[in-house]
Amino acid sequence: MPDSQPQPPPPSSSPGPADPSSLLLSGARLTDGRTVDVRLGRGHIEAVGTAGSLAGGTRACGARVDLGGYLLLPAPAEPHAHADTALSADIEGPVSYEPQDVQRRATEAALLQLGHGATALRAHVRVGDVQGLGALEAVLQARRALRGLAELTTVAMPRVLTGVAGADGLAVLRDAVKMGASVVGGRPDLDPDPTGYVEAVLEVASEHGCPVDLHTDAGDPARLARLAAMAGGLRPGVTLSPCGDLGRLPTDVASRTADQLAAAGVAVVCLPQGGCGGVDRRGAAPVRLLRAAGVRVAAGSGALRDVSNPVGRGDPLEAAFLLASRYGLAPEEAYDTVSGSARAVLGLPEVRVEAGFPAELLAVRGDRLAGVLSLAYSRVVVHRGRVVARTSAVREYCDSVASAELGLPRQGRGEVS
Repeated sequence: MPDSQPQPPPPSSSPGPADPSSLLLSGARLTDGRTVDVRLGRGHIEAVGTAGSLAGGTRACGARVDLGGYLLLPAPAEPHAHADTALSADIEGPVSYEPQDVQRRATEAALLQLGHGATALRAHVRVGDVQGLGALEAVLQARRALRGLAELTTVAMPRVLTGVAGADGLAVLRDAVKMGASVVGGRPDLDPDPTGYVEAVLEVASEHGCPVDLHTDAGDPARLARLAAMAGGLRPGVTLSPCGDLGRLPTDVASRTADQLAAAGVAVVCLPQGGCGGVDRRGAAPVRLLRAAGVRVAAGSGALRDVSNPVGRGDPLEAAFLLASRYGLAPEEAYDTVSGSARAVLGLPEVRVEAGFPAELLAVRGDRLAGVLSLAYSRVVVHRGRVVARTSAVREYCDSVASAELGLPRQGRGEVS
C-alpha cells in the first residue's frame, strides 16, 4: 500500500522576540556527517544550521542543550507493546488486573520505553473474558497521565468473535472502541473460525474508521492469502505481527505470500527481541524477504518483562541492533524499522531532522549509526519540542599505562546541559 507522504508545515522565517519556550540543540551530529544546531519551537523543527549559526539573533532560543558528541535521529516509535501485562514477570501468584495495578504497570512501562527513545507507543490490551473493559480503562488512564510525555494509543484485543461465544466478544469490542480504543485487533488463530474472526474485526474497523492490528504466527499461507484479500480495501490499513512462522515456510511460498501482503498494503511488525502472549518466540519474520516484496516492515518490542519474556527490555534500539546483527539489514534499514516505518504503521507524520518536521527526536552518544546501535548508552529524548527524558552513562577505567601510551579514547564525565 503506497503511503501518502505528509507534508511538513513551512518553517517560520519571520523575525520576532526570543521565544522562551523554544529550544536550541547545539553541536549535534547528523547521519550525513554534518555537525549542526537545531532550533525547536511550537512542537516542530524551526531551523537547522551549521554549528554556532543559530545561537543568537532575533530568534534567540530560551533554552539550550549541548549535544556535542551525540548523534541526532528521528525518535523511535513502539508499534507493538503489551501495556496490561508489562512488568508482571516477578509478581508472585496470578497477575493482578485490578485497574490501579494495570494503570501503574502501563505507566511505568511507557516511561521505560520513553527513556529508550520511543515517544509514541501502540499498546495491545485484552478485552472481554475476566478482564472485561477494566484493563482497557486503566491503560486509557495511563494514556491521559502520560500526555505531554509520550503518545500512547491502544488496540482492543478480544479472544473469540465467532459463534455463540463470540457474540459477547463482538459487543465488548464495539464498546471498547466507543470507550477510546483507537485500533481493533486480536488473535484470529485462537478463534474456532479464524476467517470469521478477521471478518468481524474488519467490519468493526470499517464501521468506526479504525486501523486493524492482528497477532498471527503466519504459518498458514492460505489463511494469509484470504486475509490479504479481505484487507486490501480497508483504510487506514491493516498490520500483522509477529509473523515468525512465515520464515519457516518454503521460500517460494513465503515469497508468494509476501507479494500478496504487499499488494494488499498489509504492514508487518516483527519482534526480534522475542514474542508476546503465547506467540511463538523462535524467530522473527523474514524481514529481508518482506522488504524485497514491498511490504512495509516495522519492528516492535513485544513483551516487556512479563511471562512471555521475563527479560524483555522494550528498547527499540535493541530491536534495530538485532535486525542488523542477526538478520542482515544495514544499520540505516534497521533503524528505519523502529523509526520511520514504525511511525508510518502508527499513522504518524514523518520525521526528518529538517525544518518544518515534528520535533520528535532522539540524541544518542556516538558519531555513526552503526556505533549507536552497538553501544546506545547515553540518550536525550525530545517530544513535541522539549526534552522529556535523559539517560547518562559514564564508563571509567583504572589508570593504565597501556591506555595512556596508546591514546585510547575514553568517554568523559561531561553531561548534556
